[in-house]
Amino acid sequence: MLRAMRVSVILLALSAGSDALAHDATHHGVEPDAAAIPGLPGFGGPFSLVDQAGHPRTDADFRGKLMLVTFGYVDCPDICPLDLQKVTEALDKVGPAIAARVAPLFITVDPKHDTPERLADFVKPFSPAIIGLTGRADRIADVAKAYRIHALVEPDGTIEHSDFQYLMGPDGKFLTLIRPDATADVIAGLLDKYAKAALSERS
Repeated sequence: MLRAMRVSVILLALSAGSDALAHDATHHGVEPDAAAIPGLPGFGGPFSLVDQAGHPRTDADFRGKLMLVTFGYVDCPDICPLDLQKVTEALDKVGPAIAARVAPLFITVDPKHDTPERLADFVKPFSPAIIGLTGRADRIADVAKAYRIHALVEPDGTIEHSDFQYLMGPDGKFLTLIRPDATADVIAGLLDKYAKAALSERS
């Protein structure tokens, strides 16, 4: 288990390097994908979870939209609320036309405690577009593995977890990582860029 955690951390460190390049490339009008680390496979995969209203949700439900995926948990003291606030601001910045083409997802890493009801209360202060997702522990573990998320419960009950966000394409495939220190402006820029690119491909 510890070995798996270490491997996960190493992969995330490599991914962070990739995203740092992608972040810089975006500001120079270069596709972020061009800065990907060679040989590093994409993130993501199929999932079958439950949303904050208790409805079953799968990744296929969001085909045709960009998925902006954030991982965290309801009792997170600071980082998770900040991430969702940035998502909320980014959606406001891109405007309703682009925002309608984005499915912002918040997937818990604490399915033991994060019921649909708790998720509903947690995401309520943020954008109404944000969808909270929970589910059986094995299904959350599968999603965490697919996105290479590591989560470690500390003695005080807090959970140390990976804090990257993931932008997935309308086909469900990985587009780019978003660094933890990315601003709402950076996130908005990525959403705008990839949403317009998807529209261009369809026309």
